[in-house]
Amino acid sequence: MGKQTSESVPQKMQATYDQIVALTDDFCRTHLNEEYALICRRLAAKLARKRPSPLESGKVNTWAAAIVHTIGRVNFLFDKSQTPHMRADALAAGFGLSKSTVGNKAKQIMDLLNIGLMEPEWTLPSKIDDNPMAWMVTVNGFIVDVRSLPSPLQEEAYRKGLIPYLPGAAPQ
Repeated sequence: MGKQTSESVPQKMQATYDQIVALTDDFCRTHLNEEYALICRRLAAKLARKRPSPLESGKVNTWAAAIVHTIGRVNFLFDKSQTPHMRADALAAGFGLSKSTVGNKAKQIMDLLNIGLMEPEWTLPSKIDDNPMAWMVTVNGFIVDVRSLPSPLQEEAYRKGLIPYLPGAAPQ
């Protein structure tokens, strides 16, 4: 959305972050796509910046799998009608883990960062147009799709960081 996204991490977390990202990048590029790799790097960085960072304990492959699972869940990776699609047990197996281990760690991430389904911040760029949560704003107490509002209100919503880009403009 309008928030700055960063992959910078504290020096003390850099090595752990690098190990996790090497795993997520490899998995995403092999089984998913570059968009997934990008969003997983952002999530790993956010977890590394958290104080105290949850990444300080636990195995890097578990964190890597849980990060991919979390982003997959937000983007309906486990829905057969989506492209790409992958089963949760296949994702876990790709990291040499059980489905329950990965699912539990992913739930921990989602709870820690208050990530819900269709969370705009963690939606793949190619799916943001189809994510209604990315376009909802409150106007005079009513929740409306900003794309139905006049241009000046859309521009104000964008300026405030409430929407990912101006409707009708190319995504950034």
